[in-house]
Amino acid sequence: MNHPGHVLYDLRLFLTTEYPCSYLPEQRARNLVADPVMISSALYGQLAPLGFRRSGDHLYRPHCQACQACRSLRIPAARFQPNRAQRRIWARNQDLTMRQRDAHFDDEHFALFARYIATRHGGGGMDPASPESYWSFITSQWCPTTLCEFHLGSRLLAVAVVDRLSDGLSAVYTFFDPDCAPRSLGTFAILWQIAEAQRQALDWVYLGYWIAQCDKMAYKSRFHPHEIFIAERFAWVEPRTP
Repeated sequence: MNHPGHVLYDLRLFLTTEYPCSYLPEQRARNLVADPVMISSALYGQLAPLGFRRSGDHLYRPHCQACQACRSLRIPAARFQPNRAQRRIWARNQDLTMRQRDAHFDDEHFALFARYIATRHGGGGMDPASPESYWSFITSQWCPTTLCEFHLGSRLLAVAVVDRLSDGLSAVYTFFDPDCAPRSLGTFAILWQIAEAQRQALDWVYLGYWIAQCDKMAYKSRFHPHEIFIAERFAWVEPRTP
């Protein structure tokens, strides 16, 4: 049997062409992408600790020529300490019920996703949403993905797309009812995933990329403690808590 490291040793990586950055308008972005032929759930588990992320069937990591602003961020589940605002959000949403489902297309999910995108990210790359673009974005053919539904009675308020890794959970995407902003459902979904990782004795919750200069990503750094991946050093670093 091959040692798991042999997979990484043999892995081929490709660079995309440059394109306008979605988060820093003055920058040009490009990604390092794993060879699609070699991708598997096991490889995903090896690449996530190296700062890679899943989007649809692809595993990628930003690899921009003039910018290193994108940093992978993860939360050590066992050591997480919610702040006062997060405790309030957790308490505020205890009237919700949660159901975990295997990844299957659902018309109600798509309708909520389309409304969320149009309201919160109108004019962006995913607007207008189509069933095909939605499904190819949140799922893959090789990864165990769970759709976590949050209901108020019979009303669907939010869906968290979660990948199960060997050492943790990856928070792929969360979409929610735009009319429920006071509930802070995005933050609540992360708090639930941390609690679920604790329940399963998993080490990490991976939150994807964080950019210090991007206000839309500020919420990720409010979960303490957390670690960011410094690609130049191939190391995770825990910033000091302010």
